[in-house]
Amino acid sequence: MKGKIDFSYSTVVKFFILLLGAWFIYRIRQLLLILFVSFIIMSALKPVVRILEKTRLHRAWSIVVVYVFIWLFIGGILASIIPPLVTQTGNLIMILPSSLSKIQLLNLDQSAVSGQIISLLGSLPENVLNIAGNIFGNIINLITTLVISFYLLTERDNLDKYLGRWLGERRALEVSALVSRIEARLGTWVRGELILMLTIGVLCYLGLRILGVETALPLALLAGLFEIIPSIGPILSAIPAVIFAFTINPLVALSTVALYFLVHNLENSFVVPIVMNKATGVNPLISLLGLLIGFELAGAVGTVLAIPAILVIETVGAHYLPPAQQKE
Repeated sequence: MKGKIDFSYSTVVKFFILLLGAWFIYRIRQLLLILFVSFIIMSALKPVVRILEKTRLHRAWSIVVVYVFIWLFIGGILASIIPPLVTQTGNLIMILPSSLSKIQLLNLDQSAVSGQIISLLGSLPENVLNIAGNIFGNIINLITTLVISFYLLTERDNLDKYLGRWLGERRALEVSALVSRIEARLGTWVRGELILMLTIGVLCYLGLRILGVETALPLALLAGLFEIIPSIGPILSAIPAVIFAFTINPLVALSTVALYFLVHNLENSFVVPIVMNKATGVNPLISLLGLLIGFELAGAVGTVLAIPAILVIETVGAHYLPPAQQKE
């Protein structure tokens, strides 16, 4: 039997509109990332702003107070750790080639490794303008994100009114409830991750200092930062620590492996259940796939935003899918 395919005018128009929409989303993907990060920041700060509002402080001033406190807190931490961090990081970079050459399993030549590092450092002046441009662009993106977060916090209470104009009162209440659930999960994730990063960083620093590792501060800072990447983050942060520990002796290297293994197990057994309260738990396989997809789409930024994106998708799916389909 011969089939006949009939394309109507409206079908062709819808197809081209769909293509145009996909092209437009691709073109503004950087802006969408900024908006998503701003929404995450708003979700994390909203409970604190609510508490300040209960003291009869105006919402705008409550947001300003929160922003000032955060910047003072970050500035105080940076002022206290930057001097030793710069010194220890410099020492770590200087002795890293010899550290690699001492690991016979890697079969690396110290002169070759040193030559590669010197070559990279030699090409650094040629890329100064690119580096400066990237830094300037990141600063602009950071300021833009904070400004958008400020306005999102300011206008959050007007969400129902804005939605009501477009969706109607009943539909607006439903969407507003969904947004509130998304905010709750994202806010819990952000605050939980910050506590986890701080806890892991402090534990690794104390453990490395006890083992006699002189560059404990940059290694612990790396462990804390990589905590935001689930599953593979602890493994990635342990590699440079173990490599450097071989410069002392193999026993310290084995002790470093045991330290990171112990910290990781303490995290999974005690810290994560207490901090996260299993509210933002994501299947490990889904997390890994999300990380890979996020890296392919947006690089390192996509890796960091993969879990929040999964949380949003899960929350929306749980809201709109019937219970039978959710079980399937």
